[in-house]
Amino acid sequence: MTYNGAHGLGTVRQLWQLLEPVHAIVYFAPEAYEEAGALGYATDDRWPMYFAFRAAPLGPAEPELVNALFFSFSPQMVERYVAQSWHTAPPAQVLTARTAAADRSLRALLGERIASPDLAEAAQLARRAAEAAATAGRPLAAANAALPWPDAPHAVLWHAATILREHRGDGHLAALQAHHLDPVESLVLHSGAGAAPAEWFEGRQWAADEWNAARDRLAVRNLLAEDGTATGAGMALRTAVEKLTDELASAPWSALTPQEAARLAELLLPPVLDIVGAGILPTQSTLGIGMKYDYEG
Repeated sequence: MTYNGAHGLGTVRQLWQLLEPVHAIVYFAPEAYEEAGALGYATDDRWPMYFAFRAAPLGPAEPELVNALFFSFSPQMVERYVAQSWHTAPPAQVLTARTAAADRSLRALLGERIASPDLAEAAQLARRAAEAAATAGRPLAAANAALPWPDAPHAVLWHAATILREHRGDGHLAALQAHHLDPVESLVLHSGAGAAPAEWFEGRQWAADEWNAARDRLAVRNLLAEDGTATGAGMALRTAVEKLTDELASAPWSALTPQEAARLAELLLPPVLDIVGAGILPTQSTLGIGMKYDYEG
């Protein structure tokens, strides 16, 4: 099947890479830790905050649901954090804290840029795309899209970025399953393809025997070499996953003309450089941001 979207897949991927840091601040910024700590969540690492903030739009979701929708985390890890999340604070309070974290973090990171016409223009363009995102079969996107829109441009930009990244993420899980990769296999192959060293994925808390068994399964499929790097077939499969992910993420961007999409990318670059330059985000992403894939788009 040939992709016939309104935008090249390179544009779709570029916009994801620019919007992802905007969304991700609520899992790393000091203000986010403060908001989570005020609710009673442990802040010695980011996972209690991460699971609470990201899952809160779903309501008081049980670990089994969160495990299914987040996909790549060890089920034992999800159980450990999510089982306690809503005993610490109900989802409505968590959402209020998440909103405050996004607001405070962006104000601290962007400074005077918060009130700029360029940021307001970027927020409106991103909102148009987010509002065009169909959410059938996209549970995390749907849960976030059902939340009310804020008023301030920087908050609008964060909310739009969140809807669009969860829309993409929901599609990415479908792409992984379409290519017969289970949760731990998806991480092992992603590491083998060069997204990040294997130790960077240890935060997902898969046991060593689970990781090694996944390596063995991928090796049997001729997707991994003996040293754990992706074979030619492994790179081809990983490329196919990313291509399908970008295709499935493309529809919301049809709400913008190619000129408007290019303008949004231009407008996003300065605030994203502010965010990245602050040093609060990981120096290497396990999401594969920056990786190049050889497909048309």
